[in-house]
Amino acid sequence: MFSDKQILRIPGPTPIPPRVQQAMNQPMMGHRSGKFSALFARTAERLKPYFGTQQDVYIIAGSGTSALEMGVVNTLQPGDEAAILVSGNFGERFAKICERYGVIAHRLEVPWGEAVTPELLDAFLKEKPQVKSVFATYCETSTGVQNPIAELAQVIRKQSDALFIVDAVSCLGAVPCEMDAWGVDIVVTGSQKAFMLPTGLAFLAASERAWSVIENNKSLAFYLDLKAYRKSLKDQTTPYTPAVSLIFGLAEVLDILEEEGLPAIIKRHELMRDMTRAAMRALNIKLMADDAYAATTVTSCDPQGAFDAEAMRKALTKHYNVSIAGGQHHLKGKIFRIGHMGYCEPLDVLQIIAAIELSLHHIGAPVELGAGVKAAQEVLIAHV
Repeated sequence: MFSDKQILRIPGPTPIPPRVQQAMNQPMMGHRSGKFSALFARTAERLKPYFGTQQDVYIIAGSGTSALEMGVVNTLQPGDEAAILVSGNFGERFAKICERYGVIAHRLEVPWGEAVTPELLDAFLKEKPQVKSVFATYCETSTGVQNPIAELAQVIRKQSDALFIVDAVSCLGAVPCEMDAWGVDIVVTGSQKAFMLPTGLAFLAASERAWSVIENNKSLAFYLDLKAYRKSLKDQTTPYTPAVSLIFGLAEVLDILEEEGLPAIIKRHELMRDMTRAAMRALNIKLMADDAYAATTVTSCDPQGAFDAEAMRKALTKHYNVSIAGGQHHLKGKIFRIGHMGYCEPLDVLQIIAAIELSLHHIGAPVELGAGVKAAQEVLIAHV
């Protein structure tokens, strides 16, 4: 095997298309130059369709977590109350950020592998009428669950005046998102998932409702002060030094996405999800998420003791240079997660499934070679 040929199928960071890598190799330019300002403003404008908004999209030099923190620190003050919908590790991250800033975090928790349903949220908000913001995770990467954001937004709009703030880091650009139509107030995402870039950029869009709160808040932030980003974007720039090479790459990514078209991108990701799930069922490996809430970009699988998930992952890396993800927190060592987003297509899914079957054979786990691949192929043929 070629030692430098790494096959990365974790739920982020994801592989980078060669033409995006080439774009990032362009000569550096002044980040306050007119040429860069024009590119920056045009690139920010082109992000709007993926958020489903007419509002400005702000580009931050930082990881996705920086945008999550932005959503908290710009909309809430110490002593304010917030509802945090926790269906896994990243919902809990929202709660921790809130508490760091002195916000009272009321957790609506569901077991890992389950989604937060509109019925649960409706009952929860009736008991917490004082909350000023509701935080949710669109795709809970740690469990492979995709929460029903449109339906949750309807409940919030009916029950309260709270802002609805959504972490879409691990799915935006691969799933439907209609921020304006659904009534979502802030959506945040990052560069290293469906947007096929290295880690280092975060994106955020805010509704007029959100801005009415932000403008009247005394922000505790300096670098993450959204008012500063809004002011600078009017001048086609950023308040602090932007990640110039990543913006070069982002412009190329948007070319790629526009060539395929968002409806086709969404269908491709749904197909890869369905292929992966069919394969795991054929291999008698339990899926963590129900079909109704299965994430489009990552599939979480629970062997339930039939084989050692970590041993299988190590065999994948040792024999085939394939990387998939393990579990987090109490699921560490118990589950594995397959990323299928961004620079990934159905034939890549067949490759990963074949490698998983072979790795199960390597560790002595019961496996019918070809069963998973066949099931995935049947899904693909039906789609074609």
